[in-house]
Amino acid sequence: MDIRQGFAGAVGNTPLIRLDRLSRETGCEILAKAELMNPGGSVKDRAALYIIRDAEQRGALKAGGTVVEGTAGNTGIGLAHLCGARGYRCVIYIPDKQSKEKMDLLRALGAEVRPVRAVPYSNPDNYVKLAGRAAAEMENAVWANQFDNVVNRVAHYETTGPEIWRDTGGRVDAFVCATGTGGTLAGVARYLKEQRPATRIVLADPAGSSLYQYVKTGELKAEGSSITEGIGSSRVTANLEGTPIDDAVRISDQECVATVYDLLRREGLFVGGSTGINVAAAVRIARDLGPGHTIVTLLADRGSLYLGRLFNRAFLASKGLDPGS
Repeated sequence: MDIRQGFAGAVGNTPLIRLDRLSRETGCEILAKAELMNPGGSVKDRAALYIIRDAEQRGALKAGGTVVEGTAGNTGIGLAHLCGARGYRCVIYIPDKQSKEKMDLLRALGAEVRPVRAVPYSNPDNYVKLAGRAAAEMENAVWANQFDNVVNRVAHYETTGPEIWRDTGGRVDAFVCATGTGGTLAGVARYLKEQRPATRIVLADPAGSSLYQYVKTGELKAEGSSITEGIGSSRVTANLEGTPIDDAVRISDQECVATVYDLLRREGLFVGGSTGINVAAAVRIARDLGPGHTIVTLLADRGSLYLGRLFNRAFLASKGLDPGS
């Protein structure tokens, strides 16, 4: 019998899915780890679980306490699930530009949602900083601090990386991943590089983020903008700092949208924009490396969180984006 213990017990051990058509077209094995099959629907369940466990083990979070976080959505969703299971209050600060679906889901899960004006991280009213200040003013409360709490990357070093290595039989030529907090890329990269230093670690980045230029030139410089949510950054977080990254790929919104719809129509996979960035970048790396290689990426979350934007043709048209026929 394979019985998991509650929500926490169901986090992780997600399958690797072969993207058949893209694998045939490139001559490579393009494998996507189905993180959307975590119980909260995204890769962020892993970090949320580790962050809460760590706070409990340190005695920072006690019975009846509060978890506060600034999040674009998915980490908040994982935290809200876990808070419900453990009897904690959950307070979420979220940029008001994030999808309505995410905010509605957070409220349905019992979180107190506080939408705030979207401002740069340098602004003291940035959603991340507001969450930190709010937690400091509460009794028996912790700030999850997913961007700079390195327990985030530990979660992926201890679970996601080993699962990929196990399920590929140790054959990973490249791991390709977009990053927001940096935790997923950092944890997986560290683990895979320890097993096989030749494994290429590639950061996938949307327009409007500074990380592509950071990897390429060492300078944090953003260009353009993107409709994607929860990925890209204007800074190097504590989680991302020191990560062994071999290359970076910038993916346009049009390429992202086309990839998302292609995955839906030809692979039956209903995914969000970060997955579009991931898979488009994985295909590009597969073509760069040539046939016979194995490239792994992530299906980061479900498309149902983006119905109002990514799957809204009127919205896409307003941005000059074409999902194809």
